[in-house]
Amino acid sequence: MRHHAIDVFLRFSAEVTGFKIVELRGTGESGEYLGTLDRIVGPDVVDELLSAYAELQPREEAEREQLLRRQIFGNEKLGPIARNIIKLWYVGIWYQLPRNWRERWGVREADVTFTVSPNAYTEGLLWPAIGANPAGARAPGYGSWALPPEIPQV
Repeated sequence: MRHHAIDVFLRFSAEVTGFKIVELRGTGESGEYLGTLDRIVGPDVVDELLSAYAELQPREEAEREQLLRRQIFGNEKLGPIARNIIKLWYVGIWYQLPRNWRERWGVREADVTFTVSPNAYTEGLLWPAIGANPAGARAPGYGSWALPPEIPQV
């Protein structure tokens, strides 16, 4: 495991998902997600993304947000990967990169849509974000279905 990479990956992930690093670590998926990125786009591209993010630090929040949008999410190469990282954390699925990305930077054999790990679904940030339990997992308790889920204040 690339220890420095996981730290920057978690800082980036916390900023773009709105969850705290401790919450992301608590899913148990951070190593799996970084490993997925390494397998699909390669450690060099992952390091390029993480270096671009690290260069934004430290800055005022508003300025950092603009730079994040422009230099990472607006970047043809890094943007689709960054968006996939958000999807990974929320639903535990790697979505195949867009066709134009694959045409420009190469088709990767592992770049197909798939659920990253057996726990990825139940550990997805989607569930705490909407104040619900994953369907078919983590039974909420008898009678809890009688009330609608409460969406936490952001």
